[in-house]
Amino acid sequence: MNNLRYWVGFNIVQGIGPTRLRALLNYFGSIDRAWHAPVAELQATGLDRRSIQNLLKTRSEHDLGLELERIAEAHVQVITWESTGYPSLLREISDAPPVLYVKGTLTDNDTWTVAVVGTRRASAYGREVTRRLSAALARSGITIVSGMARGIDAEAHWAALKAGGRTIAVLGCGVDQVYPPEHRKLAAEIEACGAIVSDYPLGTQPDGKNFPPRNRIISGLSMGVLVTEAGKRSGALITADYAAEHGRDVFAVPGSILSNNSIGTNSLIQDGAKMVTRPEDMLEELNLSMVVEQREVRQILPTNDVEALLLAQLSGEPVHVDELRRQVNMPIAEVTSTMALMELKGMVRQVGGMKYIVARESNVEYIVD
Repeated sequence: MNNLRYWVGFNIVQGIGPTRLRALLNYFGSIDRAWHAPVAELQATGLDRRSIQNLLKTRSEHDLGLELERIAEAHVQVITWESTGYPSLLREISDAPPVLYVKGTLTDNDTWTVAVVGTRRASAYGREVTRRLSAALARSGITIVSGMARGIDAEAHWAALKAGGRTIAVLGCGVDQVYPPEHRKLAAEIEACGAIVSDYPLGTQPDGKNFPPRNRIISGLSMGVLVTEAGKRSGALITADYAAEHGRDVFAVPGSILSNNSIGTNSLIQDGAKMVTRPEDMLEELNLSMVVEQREVRQILPTNDVEALLLAQLSGEPVHVDELRRQVNMPIAEVTSTMALMELKGMVRQVGGMKYIVARESNVEYIVD
């Protein structure tokens, strides 16, 4: 827990993102050693001169203890790569953010997620299809992820909330900022019934350059991305590109060939995105038709010693059932049947070829100095 300050510190340093931080961790072995490393050792890691200067500047100018106090006073939670509560889907992407700031709560119910995104200049058609599809997905137990922007994003969040579901907003600014400002009520509702998430430090103001990178988090948190309405240059298409890069399914709602707002979605369908005209198109494709039943099974059937033993062998890295059998020294039939039940309970996910990863998430860490 004491290392949390150094994760927050590195997240403030300009020029040290996921790739460079991972290289530092691989070299030094721990976040605190990397933070306190002398210049010569930092140079030995291959870190460039500007990044080293930025790190030294942050070290001298920022009191990390005070930074943690500021985060705690804002009722913000912090999740890092080291946290057991780091979202399992997001952990799978290559550029997963080392630090997430969270207002509200990420829970086990967010195992099943779909991103719904689109244009800020939504038409009546775009708003209506977004409301219908988002509400239906939320009623099916799916957490809706979006960016809290004007237009389609806001419609998706509101529809999920009004359907009694959960929703997650990913911001291109600090979670202590509300953007656009007219979405204060929406932000409060999302915090109460889901989570507001960002990898930007507190106090970061909304800026155009922040939004494309945050779209990778929207995609990374989601099993699939649905674009309900988007023009030729819509930022939603960036999210769709990230989804394809992350190996996530891309879905799109067809629109009128006479509407500029449908150029993006129609092009996505032409390029191979799955066309959506009803919520079942997504539920069936993502195998999400039984989410409510899966949650009930998770609650009804307790974890036993065999499940605990198997779960201890799993992480975010895929493990084949044969390797699991060898590690726990159990009959293969018992391993496969138990893993099938654990998948139904939402504890693990099969990622193909009888390989499994852990899917169950613990509560996020609170700031404790």
